[in-house]
Formats: sequence, structure tokens, C-alpha cells
Amino acid sequence: MFNRNVLQEKSLCAIVKLTREVFRMTETEFYLLDGYKLPRVGFGTYTLNGAAGVRTIEQAIVNGYRLIDSAFNYENEGAVGQAIRNSSVPRDQLTITSKLPGRHQKYDEALDAIQESILRTGLDYLDLYLIHWPNPKEDLYVEAWQALIDAKKWGWIRSIGVCNFLPKHINRLEKETGELPVVNQIELHPFFNQEEQRDYDASKGIITEAWSPLGRASAVLKNEVIGKIADQHDKTIPQVILRWQVQSNVLPIPKASHAKRQEQNLAVFDFELSKEEMAVIDGLTQPDGRIQNQDPAEYQEF
Repeated sequence: MFNRNVLQEKSLCAIVKLTREVFRMTETEFYLLDGYKLPRVGFGTYTLNGAAGVRTIEQAIVNGYRLIDSAFNYENEGAVGQAIRNSSVPRDQLTITSKLPGRHQKYDEALDAIQESILRTGLDYLDLYLIHWPNPKEDLYVEAWQALIDAKKWGWIRSIGVCNFLPKHINRLEKETGELPVVNQIELHPFFNQEEQRDYDASKGIITEAWSPLGRASAVLKNEVIGKIADQHDKTIPQVILRWQVQSNVLPIPKASHAKRQEQNLAVFDFELSKEEMAVIDGLTQPDGRIQNQDPAEYQEF
């Protein structure tokens, strides 16, 4: 199952050379530090479990999603794998993400968890594997990062990254291992736009992904300011929010169970927000805008 040569055949590293200060993108793709590519919009799978989850993920693939985001703790890696096997889309055209839970950050446990994720999906490898939270009080995230580095070297996973890491956490990874994450997935929506974190990530060549990009159906989806912008473009509020993120060089990971909403969330490349509209949405951010007050400096996830 864990073929150390599988990634050599799929390597895209010759496509592009990147520095830490600059990352390249097209209208529909990001280039990672390691030379691989990601679509500009992904599909979130949190709470999509069992047979119903398989059907929803299958439908997302049919509707054009090529980046599918899962996690060990979502308990749906099997559903993701089944949806992929049911799909007619070639495996090498799909990017599958999973995440390491906090309770398995010790080196050996992290390696076991990565293998378990691969076994659950029934795939030969995973495209992107992330540390879900730094859990700074446990102080094991560097150890976990070394496990991801080795798993990548051995061909189990293609690219490696983190979630919810602050600059100080990423600086430590770089200092102690010499390797930067290619992705940092963080909470990001109009009420919490994470400008400083985004600027830091970009300075290191790290792609910022957004979890809960629509605020988990919070008040942001009823915001009158965004609603007026949506009306001017004949788009929905979620489409305007996702377009704001795309133009901010963020990779949003929205979830949608209904086919129509899945289609709408991808239909964000046929219009553009003005600088003034972007500034208006930027101005909605709040210092305490986190949905559940999950501050990575203190929050523990297991």
C-alpha cells in the first residue's frame, strides 16, 4: 500500500520554481512551494458521513470539485474514499486532504495515524496531510511535523501542511526542521479576515486555506452590506464571500449538501469585485470574530 515511489511518477516539481516570498497562481489554481497545484476552491466534508456522505461527496465531484477536504476526526475518510472510487474522474485529477488529530502528535503515533487515514480511504496515498491544531500546551507539534516530513519522503503523502498555526508555530517548524508547510488552513470569513496571518503566510510562500469560509451559516450570510454587493452582481451572498476570498488569494473550503449550492459555490470565476467592494468586506472584520473562540494560542483539540 505505502509505495515510496508512487509520488515520483506524479511529481509536478519541474513545473515551477518558487521562493518563500512569492507564490504563483492562475485564475483557477495555486502552485505550492513543493511544485504541486491546488484548485482555487475546495469542498469541505465535515459532518458528511456514511452512505449519505458518500452521495454528497460524489455529487460534489460531479459538479466539478477537485479538492476534497477531510480529517481523521471527521470520521468520514472511508466515505471520501468510496466517493472517489465511485467517481469516473481519474484519481490523479483529484486532491484529497486529511488531517492529523491532536491525540496522535507523538512521532510514532503520527505515522500510524497517517497510515490509518490512507487505509480508511482505500487509496494508495493522500495528496495533502495537515496537522489539525498545534496544541501548544502539549508541545508535540514539531515532533508531529517531523512525522509528516518522513511520511512525505516515503511516498505515503504528497504535500504537507498545517491548520490553525500562528506565525510563532510556523517559525519554530522552520527553525527546527528546515521545512515549511505548503498550506495553513485557518478560520477565515468576513467577520474574521485574518489579514496579518494571511500576510505572514504569503511572505513564506504558504497558501492560506479558509475553513468555515461562510461563517457556518452565521449572521454573515444575512449581512445587508454584502447583500447589496451581491444584488449588484446578480450573485448570492455566499458567492460574493467566496469571490472576496479568491481575490484575497485565499483558498476557501465551503461545504454544501445540496447540488445547487455546490454549483453556486464554484461559480465565482465569472465576476470580479471592485477595490471598493473588497475594502467594504474587509472592513467587516471583528477582533472577536471567531465563531467558537478557538484561539490557536490556547485551544486544544484531541
